[in-house]
Amino acid sequence: MHNYKNIIKRFKGKNILVIGDLILDHYIWGRVERISPEAPVPVVDVIRETFMTGGAANVAHNVMAMGGRATLVGVAGKDRAGEALVAMLQQEGVNCGGVFNEARPTTVKTRVIAHNQQVVRFDREDKNPLGSRVLREIGRYIDSNFSAMDAVIISDYNKGMITQELVRNIARKARALDVFVAVDPKIGHFDFYKGVALITPNVIEASSGSGVEITDDASLEKAGRRLLRRLKCKAVLITRGEQGMSLFQDDSVIHIPTVARKVFDVTGAGDTVIAAFTVAHAAGASMEEASVLANHAAGVVVAEVGTAVATSGQIIQSFS
Repeated sequence: MHNYKNIIKRFKGKNILVIGDLILDHYIWGRVERISPEAPVPVVDVIRETFMTGGAANVAHNVMAMGGRATLVGVAGKDRAGEALVAMLQQEGVNCGGVFNEARPTTVKTRVIAHNQQVVRFDREDKNPLGSRVLREIGRYIDSNFSAMDAVIISDYNKGMITQELVRNIARKARALDVFVAVDPKIGHFDFYKGVALITPNVIEASSGSGVEITDDASLEKAGRRLLRRLKCKAVLITRGEQGMSLFQDDSVIHIPTVARKVFDVTGAGDTVIAAFTVAHAAGASMEEASVLANHAAGVVVAEVGTAVATSGQIIQSFS
């Protein structure tokens, strides 16, 4: 534990460039005491509403909560949701100089929660590719800030921000400057990620990306090895829910059991995992040490209902 505490102390001030799809998470909290007479659906009596960071915005929020410094690159709409999201991020200390406005709605995910259970979710979004003008601005911003970064996170939620050309350019810069690049991947985009250092798929994403249906330890190992070969990355961290995580490197596979004592909501857990792993690795942790720290960070956030972040203090506390 002593070594992990020392690593966490070194989180402070690590510069992380977070690139990806920005999402505003909207929660409507209420209670259900009856079924509608109009249709067989629950009637939710609304008690309160909250807004939280989601997608790449939540990754950046996690980096800040852990003591790092996050510079965020993405697109928000010219709407109230975009203004609210940027205001929340700036309040947390995130550098939003790379957040550009586009004439498209900010992605908003609205979840209705009653008695700690999600009743329904509805999404407002535009997943069309970004315009060439904003892509050029994003490219210039990344170019001018890249060399100051200790690591890069690409958070792909398939909302139009992450393209094959963008990832290829980032991977090329990273090789030239020896900068660690981690990707939280999305189904259908695995060909984009060739040459990055790390990907963090869940079991469903790893199955799709490898072409191997993961049903047991043997198929898990086959999928992990295939992803390593296919993407030529240094490591693959497959998150497995209640079964923990499995870290694949060229010469080893390490299974890390979950430390979550209670699980209320897995929303945003992947954001926390990639933030914790990347900040830890930038702070000098080995891949295995970074995986253990990411596992503990995930255990913190799944114990909360709604999108949450893990602070460095909470991660330390989770070891006790």
